[in-house]
Amino acid sequence: MTGSQRREQLVRVACSLFAEKGFEGTSVEEVAARAEVSKPVVYEHFGGKEGIYAVVVDREVQRLLGMLTTQLSAGGHPKVVVERTALALLDYIEANTDGFRILVRDSPVAQATGTFSSLIGDVASQVEHLLAEQFRVRRLDAAAAPMYAQMLVGMIALTGQWWLEAREPDKTEVAAHMVNLAWNGLSGLERRPRLQTLERR
Repeated sequence: MTGSQRREQLVRVACSLFAEKGFEGTSVEEVAARAEVSKPVVYEHFGGKEGIYAVVVDREVQRLLGMLTTQLSAGGHPKVVVERTALALLDYIEANTDGFRILVRDSPVAQATGTFSSLIGDVASQVEHLLAEQFRVRRLDAAAAPMYAQMLVGMIALTGQWWLEAREPDKTEVAAHMVNLAWNGLSGLERRPRLQTLERR
């Protein structure tokens, strides 16, 4: 096995272990044992557990961000863009279950910092431009677009976390329901929404 092949093998093994046990629950000894190499081989390639974990997370972030960005930048009707983006997340989860489990376990959406929340922020900033244009067309306040982008992307991300374990219904049905809520909600936006409970006071 060449050096690059060994490195790839170690990344795959570590990804599986981190998904199964989390960062704290995984040791260099386990990575080495499952890859059938000695501990020094792992240290030689990555310097330790933190190094191999950083490589695993970075690869997953780049893979997921690339899939989502491709759909967001492909153009077309905004509803179709939302459909493609929602389905891209579910495609990623289906094909890269271990990677997504690592991202959401060790960097949950609720944290202010962390790889997954940072990725969601990157996606939201792209969605923000799409929403701002739609808001202007519909004579809504475009200044609210960043907030709505966070809501929309957050809904998709959290639904993805739920589907990671549930796996039912089929991903296309889940995506259709997400778009149903998001699009029909966006299409009926009020210009100046108010809380009814406050109006009664």
